[in-house]
Amino acid sequence: MIDYSDFEKVDMRLGTIIEVERHSKAKKPAYILKIDFGDEIGIKTSSAQLVTAYTEEELMNRKVVAVINLESKNVAGVLSEVLVLGLPTEDEKVCLVEPVKFDIKNGARLY
Repeated sequence: MIDYSDFEKVDMRLGTIIEVERHSKAKKPAYILKIDFGDEIGIKTSSAQLVTAYTEEELMNRKVVAVINLESKNVAGVLSEVLVLGLPTEDEKVCLVEPVKFDIKNGARLY
């Protein structure tokens, strides 16, 4: 078990995907995503293994939740600055975590 104060250290924010391209050098099929988290945080890059679940067109302008305060990671030559959150499906795809009922501004924090 973790203490609630530990959970508060994980900074999860809402952003909009503004650019998508295939990550041709990744070992597993992936996209390079540019995500806009609003004026305070800015645009961040993520390498995300979403190719089997989403097309590039489906990802463009999609709202996603990502952890923004993890250490950046070099993924096959791409600096992945944020971790996009998703849930596994039974057929090993990823279902992105995203708001559905309200229009939430980029940069909003998930609690």
